[in-house]
Amino acid sequence: MADDPIRKDVPQEEETGEPDAELPVQQDADLSKEIKEGAPEIPNDLPLLPVRDIVIFPYMTLPLFVGREASIAAVDEALGRERYIFLATQKDPSLEEPKPEDLYRTGTVAMIMRMLKLPDGRLKILIQGVVKGRITDFIETKPTVRVQIERVVEGPPREGSLEVEALMRACREKIEKILSLKNMPVEILMVTENINNPGILADLVASNLRLKLEEAQGVLEEGDPVAR
Repeated sequence: MADDPIRKDVPQEEETGEPDAELPVQQDADLSKEIKEGAPEIPNDLPLLPVRDIVIFPYMTLPLFVGREASIAAVDEALGRERYIFLATQKDPSLEEPKPEDLYRTGTVAMIMRMLKLPDGRLKILIQGVVKGRITDFIETKPTVRVQIERVVEGPPREGSLEVEALMRACREKIEKILSLKNMPVEILMVTENINNPGILADLVASNLRLKLEEAQGVLEEGDPVAR
């Protein structure tokens, strides 16, 4: 498993519904444009969705299966508002009802781009990571748990230095090799060539590597793009 650099696992946060009960999708291009222009306005309190066995990074797009009552309620609340939800990784994935101390405080604000109700009662959602955030307080409301968050602001990238340029070149070569081995679309390979921000590039690389949970969380929490 550790030898495979690309994530194949789909987080098992269970949810359900009818196959034809699909919500409209916000176009990827629109959201990406919003992110590139300095990130959208995000509320300071958001519904919480604990995730297992994976750390979500900004700009990462993937499906999640949601099944726990509180998680379904969190998704419903997010869809009824701005579609933003806060994803925090469980320290112990076996816990069905994680308490505040069972979650990493640093996580990612994500937008729910698509939702499908499955026949077994679970939901399948497509999310895209937007920005990093840190939980400052838990607001207990049943069945949804809401959290107060603060955005994690990174220092300005040290663009132009030889160190940064060398690291970014190495990162591009690494991610392109990984994606090429997995026969990924050419468009994805082209994305790395157009990324000039070392922080975004570091997150892209980290989200495509088979890191252990603790390692991935450590990368997410690292505020220096060069160190990351």
